[in-house]
Amino acid sequence: MERTRTNKTPTTILTSDWHLREDTPICRTDNYWNAQWKKVDFISALQKRYDCPVIHAGDLFDKWKPSPYLLTETILHIPNKFFTVYGQHDLPGHNLDLVHKCGINVLEAANKLIVLDWISPIIEYAVGCHWGRFPHPIDHEFARNINDKKVLIWHKMNYQGKKPWPTCTDPMAASLLRKYKQFDLIVTGDNHKSFSEEYNGRWLVNPGSLMRMEADEINHKPCVFLWYAKDNSIQQVFIPIVPNVITRDHLEQQKQRDLRISAFVSKLDGDWQTSMSFEENLEEFFKVNNTRESIKQIIYKSLE
Repeated sequence: MERTRTNKTPTTILTSDWHLREDTPICRTDNYWNAQWKKVDFISALQKRYDCPVIHAGDLFDKWKPSPYLLTETILHIPNKFFTVYGQHDLPGHNLDLVHKCGINVLEAANKLIVLDWISPIIEYAVGCHWGRFPHPIDHEFARNINDKKVLIWHKMNYQGKKPWPTCTDPMAASLLRKYKQFDLIVTGDNHKSFSEEYNGRWLVNPGSLMRMEADEINHKPCVFLWYAKDNSIQQVFIPIVPNVITRDHLEQQKQRDLRISAFVSKLDGDWQTSMSFEENLEEFFKVNNTRESIKQIIYKSLE
């Protein structure tokens, strides 16, 4: 994961898919609100240590319309020199034409971040590409080099190994690297798994999600990547986590509930015949299921 470097200070900190939120995912048993800000503070401390930009590859918020409370905390915790692109969760109705309504627009107006759209006047070596868009062949021509390197920041689903789901039509990481040869580094978001792909000395980095929000992410290790432009090398830095805060109990409860419903439907289907009369159907159900008289009386009374 780490290649030999000739300099000590990273050019950029790479991250993605923070999905900042006010509510707690059903799989979490800890104080999720505090946990997410600790992760953000860790990245802020890295930024202060190296005094370099933080580049985020989309889905800053879990929903496009964060509450004033969530916006306030984000303003207080977000790292300095923060750059991002729009992910689909950041957009009202996944519509780029409505970006003026979203929470990221508030942070940009407050000078807490810069949205990368084509070329930023501050980090001219980076090209931004939002969710649903594709890089133009000429995009890289507008970008200036930094140590002869150019970077694409793109909220684009891609993966390594087997397809993440059977009908997935998104490209593999290796395919993106081969297609967009004009970029020395491609930083992607949307896939919550962390990975990196190298091809002929060029890199694709998918930082993965900042938080563990689903039960199947129990083994996920949140991280950022440091990028060193001089030799185009990367370094993975893991963010501290608290163990044993993910539960699967809700999945088992849902499974048992589904089994009970299936059993009930199966009974209705096979053990008795329906008629046109609701009362007759009810009587037949009582017979088949040997319903107690006290229960019958409660039901009859509720129907009066």
